[in-house]
Amino acid sequence: MKLWSRPAGVIVACTVGNAVSITPMVYTVFGMFLIPIASEFAWPRAAVSFSLLVVAVASALGYPVIGRLIDRYGARPVILAGNLLFAAAIAAVSLIGASRLELYFVYGLIGIAGAIPSSVMFTKVIAGWFDRHRGFAMGIVGGVGNGAGAALSPLLVGALLVHYGWRGSYLGIAAVVALIGFPILYLLLRDPPGSYGVAAASPASAGDMTLRQARSTSTFWIILAAIAVGAGCMTAVFAHVVPLLLDRGFGEQRATVVLATFATVTALWQVGVGRLLDHVPRPWIAAPFYLAALSGLVLFQVAESFSQLLLAGALMGLGLGTEYGVLPYFLSRYFGVRHYGSISGMVYAVIVLAQGLTPFLMDLSFDRSGSYHASIVVIGAGLIASALLILRLRPFSAAAMPRAVQNA
Repeated sequence: MKLWSRPAGVIVACTVGNAVSITPMVYTVFGMFLIPIASEFAWPRAAVSFSLLVVAVASALGYPVIGRLIDRYGARPVILAGNLLFAAAIAAVSLIGASRLELYFVYGLIGIAGAIPSSVMFTKVIAGWFDRHRGFAMGIVGGVGNGAGAALSPLLVGALLVHYGWRGSYLGIAAVVALIGFPILYLLLRDPPGSYGVAAASPASAGDMTLRQARSTSTFWIILAAIAVGAGCMTAVFAHVVPLLLDRGFGEQRATVVLATFATVTALWQVGVGRLLDHVPRPWIAAPFYLAALSGLVLFQVAESFSQLLLAGALMGLGLGTEYGVLPYFLSRYFGVRHYGSISGMVYAVIVLAQGLTPFLMDLSFDRSGSYHASIVVIGAGLIASALLILRLRPFSAAAMPRAVQNA
């Protein structure tokens, strides 16, 4: 394979890897399994939703370790092994019995294994291969990958549930992860030349920070808080689109289409926001799209027609797509790529905890009150807070780096 063609192959590999990663294959379709599993075992919804919190905690523990391994040994061997482990963990859900501990144990395995071939690890590879068009490349990988996977996985699971039930559906998801993901990753995924030496030597990476240096900046903590709150809020809504609409009397087919619309816009806008950041490299550009998500959330609550629900899903997709799109770009521009795995591992650990906690809290509120209304109000407030935090970020410049890094 000629050197000039390798970046294109890497984009394809990372895009497919994201399409069969933990976000579309677990988080996106979780709401479709919530009611069937709760009904079969007569469990409260919060008891089933607690599985996402287990995934979040397990992933949070794994991300920093996996990030360091990839910084040290490269992404290819780690991700290839992780893909197969992730598929096996998903398949194991089909074997659980009536004990909740079995469910939580298997979802813990999913969290650990799914953290390996995950978006954060693929963005490490992309950050090393691309500089000038980094935002666009990350947008394609994250948007087309996660988004297409999230748009198609509900349709896949919907068909599997009808014919094979929820247990057979988990086996089907596992087969897709292994039989589609692994061959393409094996053939096309390559680490940047020189073990990231090319990226580290580029002008955009001249001020690479260690994790310790990054943590000493206010920028690190603003990004962490803004994305954790925003992503946690929108993930909670995303995971509950189907239950929310079923509770309001809409059919499962229409609810699935709304979920697919949400996911599709999330995908497309990750590409759009990445392209936008390449041309307008200012962090504040993300703030208005948090407010778009807020308007979509409000419309989602009051919508009476299917077309209004589709518009609400699209507006919320703008917000979620922005959150997914700007995070890896922000981290690579503010802190460089040499230690990106370690830095992003810590950031994603906190974010995935938020993404696991908020759906559980939503269902806990539902079990106590019989409604998601209070949760929606809190989520709206969280989106406003996230937008305000984004506006406090400094431009992508040496001003955001500690003095020791500037003089290195």
